[in-house]
Amino acid sequence: MKHSLFTIKDRRIRYIAKGILVGIFTGIVVSLFRLGVEKILESIVQLYALFRSEPIWLLPWAVVSILAALIIGLLVKSEPNIKGSGIPQVEGQVQGVIHVQWWSILWKKFIGGLIAIGSGLFLGREGPSIQLGAAIGLGTSKLTKGDETEETVLLSSGAGAGLAAAFNAPVAGLMFVLEEVHHNFSPLVAVTTFTSAIVANFVSLTIFGLTPVINIGAVTSLPLQYYIYLPCLGIFLGLAGWLYNKVLLDILPKFYQRFSFIPKHFNSVIPLLLLIPIGYYLPSIIGGGSGFIVQLPKWNLSLFILIALFILRFVFSMVSYGASVPGGIFLPILSLGAILGTIFAQLMIHYFQMDARYLTHFILFAMAGYFTAIGKAPLTAILLVTEMVGGLNQLMPLAVVSLTAYITADFLGSKPIYESLLEKLLPVDHSISINKPYSFIHPIEANSHLAKKAIKDVQWPEDMIISSLHRGNERILPHGETKIYIGDHLIINCDLKKASTIQQILKEKQI
Repeated sequence: MKHSLFTIKDRRIRYIAKGILVGIFTGIVVSLFRLGVEKILESIVQLYALFRSEPIWLLPWAVVSILAALIIGLLVKSEPNIKGSGIPQVEGQVQGVIHVQWWSILWKKFIGGLIAIGSGLFLGREGPSIQLGAAIGLGTSKLTKGDETEETVLLSSGAGAGLAAAFNAPVAGLMFVLEEVHHNFSPLVAVTTFTSAIVANFVSLTIFGLTPVINIGAVTSLPLQYYIYLPCLGIFLGLAGWLYNKVLLDILPKFYQRFSFIPKHFNSVIPLLLLIPIGYYLPSIIGGGSGFIVQLPKWNLSLFILIALFILRFVFSMVSYGASVPGGIFLPILSLGAILGTIFAQLMIHYFQMDARYLTHFILFAMAGYFTAIGKAPLTAILLVTEMVGGLNQLMPLAVVSLTAYITADFLGSKPIYESLLEKLLPVDHSISINKPYSFIHPIEANSHLAKKAIKDVQWPEDMIISSLHRGNERILPHGETKIYIGDHLIINCDLKKASTIQQILKEKQI
């Protein structure tokens, strides 16, 4: 028993030590990526100011934009898994249905993301940051000769560290991995991810300082008399989130099918050229939207302008993401939510005599609610917004809006956006893969048919072995009489090409 306890402690120490390494390297790489995007975007905005005084320079700038599209296209062609945010690819890696070369992902996503996001396209840095962190986690495991379970844990911790460094949000980074990537709680994944997230966040804070990513100043508590508006806002955001998913998944692909004469990996030429008139006339709104969110409550825009602004950012964020460039939808979703929150607050101010001082509050609530309706990850949304603005006194209204938005989107049949995007990435028979041994962790949740059953009493899928069972700090070598309980984690060994099918069968045992 003592030997087993020491083995578990040694194992945890090893994972934490590697988690620290992942956090350090992810913090450095993602901070450089974040700094690069910000500096390039600042320069692009200054160039558009120059173009307004000397429009003749727009012609050579169009040539530069086409060259940028060629570079992005060549990178995407050589490594298709860098397109998009990268979050669906990370989820696919955890599930064992997508397999990547970590070094190829790392440098090509870095360069491609700098060009695409820095150019001013309506894309976010958080998805690429998560994928960069996951690549570093996978690389750390490979270079230190970890097994398949360790690869999964470290790439997950790298993903959480990437989000932490991108937004100064270590707790949201942890919750994102548990809620969005794994969809369950694993103590080993949690402690390793939290270690990496804290370390990566510390590195980021050292470079960028303690100022929140969205620095809107101190926000007072919302008076109880205005809580009646929160469920209404949640329903509004749930409907808007359902529309977002519908357009992104069903309508957007049809739009790019009209440009079939352009190779798919060079589709970025379309948004990059369309960006030129937007940048020329409205340089302050280009980019992912973090600076835009900070300025929104200060601009005092009319309802008509706000609606027009929402339509513009909605449509062009779709066009930007649909071009299969390295860039995310995380931050654009938050910026769209901020506009919807402003629209809702303006309506309450003008027609229901709400105090105008609380407009900023509804911007924050709407950011979390809109992301919840689209991503179906309410805890991540609440914690992310809380950490991004640097305040904890809005948790209750954030929770009310997010829960209402979640229920509304769920009632409309809206699925989590990243899971839907992953399904579109995979071929119809995505169980076909390279033939090699593979292991994964299967958690026993409260709704599992496996709970309270002995291993011998379960009809398991063919061609799999339960190599061990983790129960809290205890590691058990299972046999036929071993009983399975809620909270246990089964380590499953199988052939890689059958992993996806086996995982699906086991998931169906949850009700």
